[in-house]
Amino acid sequence: MFRGIHSRINAIAPSLASLLLSDLLTILADMVGYITLPWWIVHQGGAHDLAIYSVSIAITTIFAMPLLSPLGDRYAKRPQIVWGVCALMVVAFTLATLASLSDYRLMLIICIGVVTVMAKAFIDPASSTISAELVPANRLAEALRLRKSTQALGRALGPALAGATLALGGIAATFWMNGVLLGVAAYVTLQLPSQSRHREHQRGLTRWWEDLRAGLHAKWIVPLERGWTLVNFLVWIFQGPAVGMLIPLKVQSLGLSGLWLGGCEAALSIGLLLGSFRGSDALVSRFGRFNVRVGAAMCEGLALAASGWAHSPIVLVLALTCVGFANASMGLVGATHRSLAIPQNFRVRILAASMMTTQIAGIVGPMIAGAALTHWAVSKVYTGFGLATCLLAFGFVLIPRSREFFALNHDEVKDWFRHEHPDAFKAPTVPESRQIT
Repeated sequence: MFRGIHSRINAIAPSLASLLLSDLLTILADMVGYITLPWWIVHQGGAHDLAIYSVSIAITTIFAMPLLSPLGDRYAKRPQIVWGVCALMVVAFTLATLASLSDYRLMLIICIGVVTVMAKAFIDPASSTISAELVPANRLAEALRLRKSTQALGRALGPALAGATLALGGIAATFWMNGVLLGVAAYVTLQLPSQSRHREHQRGLTRWWEDLRAGLHAKWIVPLERGWTLVNFLVWIFQGPAVGMLIPLKVQSLGLSGLWLGGCEAALSIGLLLGSFRGSDALVSRFGRFNVRVGAAMCEGLALAASGWAHSPIVLVLALTCVGFANASMGLVGATHRSLAIPQNFRVRILAASMMTTQIAGIVGPMIAGAALTHWAVSKVYTGFGLATCLLAFGFVLIPRSREFFALNHDEVKDWFRHEHPDAFKAPTVPESRQIT
């Protein structure tokens, strides 16, 4: 079986196996850190310290992604990812040392968290767009599906690995393991083929600002990209809390143990895996890309509403499995076309702006949820957020030319934004003799 999977991966692109392994290790480490650090903060400083840390990181994230991502289009994405993962490894070993010495200092932990956010600001945009450079356009959809499946597997295994290590070895041991995972991930990423990028101008603050403005300008004047970003922003205000903070509150309101919380998180990942492997392909072949993109987004909202309404843990787990399946189906259809439509030298800049809006929505959403929870029960707030997700997802229908866009095949959609809006992607001429690898 494993030989068959390996042959299938190599048939898509020889370097895809290294990319998938890098994804798995990085996501595993990310999930381990995601669980361990808040656990340490809560046990040492309580909810007050955790709130201060969360707000600080959220504010840093809003600015780090759009400010640092323009630098990514100047360099090859492989070293960009490697250096970012190495920075995360240093962070993990630093936290491991502090935990081993029982040296808890909130301000130092916040500073370390800021470094983590900056490293991820380099990693995430490059990682989300590197597939289009390593895989032929006609195999990109399959590669993205495998990547999403691998990432979902990492998200499913990460919490279990963190919980087992916390129980057996404690917080410090879990941080040490996190650092080792990141070190191996950096080595695997080094095995990816090197890509060259031309230097457009001498580096400097003026040129950096021009890069940032160019990415935001292109996003704004392309109607489809602008509408896509707006709809995603509004949807994530309600979808984010529904797949995040409201899940443990729902489990608690039903009087369930932490074991059921793990089951709910695993159900989301299982749904993602099912949708990533063959589910999305089957839906697209039956209903078409546009209908799947809109229908899956609306079904995800309905499944979230069902999660809020559920009074049985079994129903809750099944509903969250449907949420994961719908999210994978929706995301894969959109990610493939969007990645190909954006010109290669603008992918990082444009997608980073999308991440910024998602982060802003990720702050607004919990604030609304927190205010709502002071007036209504968890089940009512959760159901309302699910219904709002469903209704706002319908806004995708109103985006100009979205149906036409999804009717294009993978060859036709490549650089489609540049063909339809050439003024949005004008760039200075490049001396070809100067390269950065």
